[in-house]
Amino acid sequence: MKTWTTVREWQARRTELKGSIGLVPTMGALHAGHGALVERCRRENDIVVVSIFVNPTQFNNPSDLERYPRTVEQDLKLLASLGTDDVLMPAAGELYPDGYRLRIEGGSAVEGMEGAHRPGHFQGVMTIVLKLLNLVRADRAYFGEKDYQQLQVIREMVRDFFVPTEVIPCETVRAASGLALSSRNTLLSDAGREGAASVYRSLTTAATAEEARRMLDAEGFAVDYVEERWGRRFAAAVLEGVRLIDNVPVGEEK
Repeated sequence: MKTWTTVREWQARRTELKGSIGLVPTMGALHAGHGALVERCRRENDIVVVSIFVNPTQFNNPSDLERYPRTVEQDLKLLASLGTDDVLMPAAGELYPDGYRLRIEGGSAVEGMEGAHRPGHFQGVMTIVLKLLNLVRADRAYFGEKDYQQLQVIREMVRDFFVPTEVIPCETVRAASGLALSSRNTLLSDAGREGAASVYRSLTTAATAEEARRMLDAEGFAVDYVEERWGRRFAAAVLEGVRLIDNVPVGEEK
């Protein structure tokens, strides 16, 4: 496994690669959900590239960026064990050499939910993902369905900008409790992780989005939203100061 920290070195490496290439973009603090993405990428491609980059432009809250877990040494060990070929982990100055002067505005998929509660978030996501897709020129890129609105935003961007990379959605990986695996879960206490599973339970057992919201309110969550869109039910709620998101299918996608 090779690790690349500068754009110039990576671009030189990219000219050497032959065969199909898969990309798994991450912000590090890797867990079994990321592992599942890498394993699928390994099965479906000749070359597996994983990026680790905590993207500052998608954080609308500076303290959230500061708190985001960083476990690079553990991440690299996991990626090596999964047969990753190349890890792209540049500094912010490499990917934003002129700062954040150029950025992508969103289409219809950014409206509501995360787009409404995290101003500028999806602009940062789209900008960095497009940069990574251009750098890696992968045949396929793998994204988890836990961030389903993000997945839709990226699909929209790839389609509208004629990016040849195929976007591959991957099912959410969950703990036995139903809690969607997330790097942010490490910021919860043991009791918090137990309680956080209520997000999944409310989404899957409530008859309506309104009922799911009432269930979360009753359990002490600070609820940002519970909504239905694209044939799925979404929730975002805060517990122990940690913002949790999840979604489950509820019908045919519209």
